[in-house]
Amino acid sequence: MSKTTRNSVYIAASLDGYIADENGGVDWLHAYPNPEQSDMGFNDFMGRIDALLMGRNTLDIVLSFGGEWPYSKPVFVLSNSLTKVPEDYEDKVILVKGNISSVLTSLHEQGLKRIYVDGGNVIQQCLAEDLIDELVIATIPVLLGKGIPLFGELAKPLAFEHQHTTKHIDAIVQNTYLRVRG
Repeated sequence: MSKTTRNSVYIAASLDGYIADENGGVDWLHAYPNPEQSDMGFNDFMGRIDALLMGRNTLDIVLSFGGEWPYSKPVFVLSNSLTKVPEDYEDKVILVKGNISSVLTSLHEQGLKRIYVDGGNVIQQCLAEDLIDELVIATIPVLLGKGIPLFGELAKPLAFEHQHTTKHIDAIVQNTYLRVRG
């Protein structure tokens, strides 16, 4: 990616590196009380992005939460099988198809320079093609033992530089890393 674009991940993972349990569930994300309803830096993060790119499974999880649509930015859903946007979300979700590199290039060319990449499969595709510039990972101190992993196989190692660590609600540690290139 060029210096004027940035693809960022903002995600929570278990201590053993899973983003969902073996059934795709994320109830364990709420294992620790959050009485002050801390957003754990999410609103600040969202203030820095232009659009979201997520996979179909992530869209399904977001829709399962019910309530109001949580995003004020354009949401692109990468799916090569979904043929139409779920009813009542036609003005909130845009379907995109193709390989991850082409999709991100197209979004950047539309003036969307800072993309929030979400969803295990989409994140893994981006990392496999070295398309992630920033990782913001909140570690929930829970061991799942198995589930959907955050990271997959890579053709070569990718170096990231640690930027900072933030502790939330006396339990969750959030680390921010930037990709080291060149």
